[in-house]
Amino acid sequence: MKISNLWFSYENKPIFEDYSLELSDGITCLMGASGIGKTTLLKLMAGLLTPDAGTIDIGNRKVSFMFQEDRLLPWLNVRDNILLVTDKEKEADELLEELGIDGSLKTAELSGGMARRVAMIRCLLYESDMLLMDEPFKGMDEALIKKAASIIIRQNKPVVISTHSTDEVKALEAEAIIL
Repeated sequence: MKISNLWFSYENKPIFEDYSLELSDGITCLMGASGIGKTTLLKLMAGLLTPDAGTIDIGNRKVSFMFQEDRLLPWLNVRDNILLVTDKEKEADELLEELGIDGSLKTAELSGGMARRVAMIRCLLYESDMLLMDEPFKGMDEALIKKAASIIIRQNKPVVISTHSTDEVKALEAEAIIL
């Protein structure tokens, strides 16, 4: 994955100016201060934003994106929120059990960390070649972070994650890129 001579600005405020970066096909964590461009870079990689100039080449990979917001549908239960993007019912049930969530719960009954885990499962089960995850561990304690990180590692595909935590980088056995 290669980003070459990237230029991007929001309302005339430059975020990236002639920025280049090469990413491995492993797990990469984007780090840096709030507002530095981690989320923007993920959205550019996903094609949700268009660069002002430069190129982003992720190959012909199909991307699964986990937003900072959980984006769960409140009228569906946990399991049905996940099954919106996949027909892998068995895998969904296994991941729900592994991450300690009752699939029959309504989304309104979820804590922030539980909702985050549901959004993560949905991202993981969407048919893709690459994961882009924006602060996926928000609201999780250390034990849950380690468990969720091991699940992400098992996916065995390129992953780019935004985070503020070196502990998360270690749990993911990831390469850290400081923006």
